[in-house]
Amino acid sequence: MNEELVDRIRGARRIAVLTGAGISTGSGIPDYRGPEGVWTRDPAAANAFTLENFMSDPAARRQFWRTYARHAAWRAEPNAAHRAVAGLDREGVAVRVLTQNIDGLHQRAGLAARKVLELHGSMRTAVCTRCPARFETAEVLARVEGGDEDPSCPHCGGIVKLDIVLFGQNLDADVLGHARNIAAASRLFLAVGSSLMVEPAASLCTLAVRAGATLVIVNRDPTPYDAVAAFVLRENIEDVVPELCAAV
Repeated sequence: MNEELVDRIRGARRIAVLTGAGISTGSGIPDYRGPEGVWTRDPAAANAFTLENFMSDPAARRQFWRTYARHAAWRAEPNAAHRAVAGLDREGVAVRVLTQNIDGLHQRAGLAARKVLELHGSMRTAVCTRCPARFETAEVLARVEGGDEDPSCPHCGGIVKLDIVLFGQNLDADVLGHARNIAAASRLFLAVGSSLMVEPAASLCTLAVRAGATLVIVNRDPTPYDAVAAFVLRENIEDVVPELCAAV
């Protein structure tokens, strides 16, 4: 590993890790925008992930639920990168994860839920869009598998959606505010496996740099934030993230 990089990150004690789909591809979960990404191969599939389409089009909802009924994330296990980040916490490093992922793999790797900020929500729960009802997603998917292709709320008949942020839907203001505070307080900001094309999550990189943090981007492809990073690594995430964590 680059000696200058090691010197810059050694001893960092306030670390923020922004993670995107690329950190979970090693766990068997396909990304969305990569060369073989879900939406690269089938651009129309993204339509079901738009709030307006989901709320207005029953066909889009049926496609959405079919996608998640068989989603690879239900069978996925944390990989070496997830485990390395969780290992920092066990070693007493003040680490917080700001994840764009909804798969819950950081928590399954051993990081306490309170130290993982799920910017785009979680696929483990579902909500009614009309009343305050919440459900375990497994319960909703059991209905889908049973033939209810567009499950509605059993309490009020409203549309049920995963507890995630769809395109056209704002991030929770409290979650975003917390993420910004974490980014601004970090001394080392790792952006791992994110295309950094989705805002406002990607702008956390700039916020961290302006506050004096060292920004390290680990991603297979170029990102819009490469120019402001101190270091950009194109190496395999499962190999390089454990090395970075060990260097700290």
